[in-house]
Amino acid sequence: MKLILDIKDDKAPFFMDVIKNFKFVKAEPISSRKAEIYNNVQQAVKEMNDISEGKLEARDATEFLNEL
Repeated sequence: MKLILDIKDDKAPFFMDVIKNFKFVKAEPISSRKAEIYNNVQQAVKEMNDISEGKLEARDATEFLNEL
């Protein structure tokens, strides 16, 4: 199982020291850029699910492309 945790910067070293003591846990930090990409993908998936469930209205593809 993979988990992503959001830990305050000042507490991260302590947390990493604690989990490194568990032989069954492999932990490595990710860059802020990778975290940003993950958050963007997560938001996109949430929006697609909301559109599928009718909670959010889809935009016209032409309108979207014109914004680019």
